[in-house]
Amino acid sequence: MKNIPLKDRIILALDVETPDKAKELVLRTESHLGFYKVGLELFMAGWFETVDWLVDRGHKVMLDLKFFDIPETVKRAVARLNDHQITFATIHGNDAIIRAALETRGTMQLLAVTVLTSFGEEDLRAMGMTQSIEDLVYFRAKRALDLGCDGVVCSGLEAGRLRQSLGDKLMLVAPGIRPGANVMDNADDQTRIVTAGRALAAGADHVVVGRPIAKAADPIAVIEAMQQELAAASR
Repeated sequence: MKNIPLKDRIILALDVETPDKAKELVLRTESHLGFYKVGLELFMAGWFETVDWLVDRGHKVMLDLKFFDIPETVKRAVARLNDHQITFATIHGNDAIIRAALETRGTMQLLAVTVLTSFGEEDLRAMGMTQSIEDLVYFRAKRALDLGCDGVVCSGLEAGRLRQSLGDKLMLVAPGIRPGANVMDNADDQTRIVTAGRALAAGADHVVVGRPIAKAADPIAVIEAMQQELAAASR
């Protein structure tokens, strides 16, 4: 278990339409959190505005743009991030893309996306793939580690196998986190979901949480409940 402050275990996804809405959510939660995710929607709305604002306030940033393009384009795009003190940046786990991104990553940690948490076994069958999601995630994570990637994005369902088989070096970041015992009741558009405590107990280093906190009447109460789960799982 890596020595990560409890305040940084949860990465709050700022999946909102404007920088102003993102800042409002940060101001409501930053007493309990220190790590935030800027995804494609928010980045397109304000470019680096929210990223730089978060860093200036002393927070860590996961820039979740999931770069997927020809290697030279990815290499140049990743280089553009180096002036913004980003902690995590995401890329798709294609070998050539990983190699290109590593050339220009600077001090950022690169996370390779394995299989999106909205994907289920039926989706893979529809694509003509016969292996299980767990096997596909493991294969992609192992390749990412072998190539020098800092970590991967995977669901908490796969975190246990990755941690057991690939060791402690790989950073595991788990989205698709939902609260409550009846976790599937809150699935929304996600397929492979778990609670925060289960993800950490399985081996995840960070959990990414969006709607369960952002849309809660009392976001702090949700954060505190998840942090209690995480604290118990890390003992």
